[in-house]
Amino acid sequence: MRPFGFPHQGEKTSVMGIINLSPDSFYGESRCRTQDQAIATAEKMIAEGADILDLGAESTRPGSTPISEQEEIDRLLPILTKLVQITNIPISVDTYKPAVAHEVLQAGANIINDITGLQRFEQMASTISRFQAGVILMHMRGLPETMQNHPQYTDVLLEVFEYLQQSILIAVSAGIDPGKIAIDPGIGFGKTDSHNLLILKNLSRLNDLGKPVLLGVSRKSLIGNILNLPVEERLEGSLAATVFGLTQGASIIRTHDVQATRRAINVVEAILKEEI
Repeated sequence: MRPFGFPHQGEKTSVMGIINLSPDSFYGESRCRTQDQAIATAEKMIAEGADILDLGAESTRPGSTPISEQEEIDRLLPILTKLVQITNIPISVDTYKPAVAHEVLQAGANIINDITGLQRFEQMASTISRFQAGVILMHMRGLPETMQNHPQYTDVLLEVFEYLQQSILIAVSAGIDPGKIAIDPGIGFGKTDSHNLLILKNLSRLNDLGKPVLLGVSRKSLIGNILNLPVEERLEGSLAATVFGLTQGASIIRTHDVQATRRAINVVEAILKEEI
């Protein structure tokens, strides 16, 4: 496996480019309908400054329906196999299924992006450990099919923190390299707009967990609801939330729009590193 490491707070922010291989992703313009289109999208993102590519073959938007392990593998492997041959940047696969993780890691993926934070299937942590791969641990309340059906918390900030703390413990206990663990509060996954805004406003609290924080707000419904705009018109709002997240310590930004995001990050980093 190619060596990689997640950036920590104060280091150069990583941009993770989203490559959608599912036909029902919430952002239609991001869907790659052919292998050639997926490879072209990846090459464009790399040229625009992507540090990591994140492949997803099953939509996990609210209300989405799961697909079989085999269908997910069949969508992923041809693209992944080609990307491993043409690029040296780390490749992440967005999956929560151990069988899928095994196949993609064997094919050369470097990171598993698990929306369940290793808390749905016990075998996932050991699978990642066996391949000495990295992991992104995300918080989600419920399952994609039903997660937006009146999500409730007593203390959303505390509950997200404790969930991710438990996920880190599971990862480390399974032998996953502590330096290859990142965390994601899961904006839009089993949360109301108010929950999402509270998490964003207090994102710096997650720094106490000692892991790089990934922020994924790109074109999500939170942005659309604030601006009353469709998914195609949410770039500026996504960048605004991203910039705020960077000031709160986010180290990895997951986005559909690599070039615009990288440019915004470069400006924020220039401001933050300037000292009197």
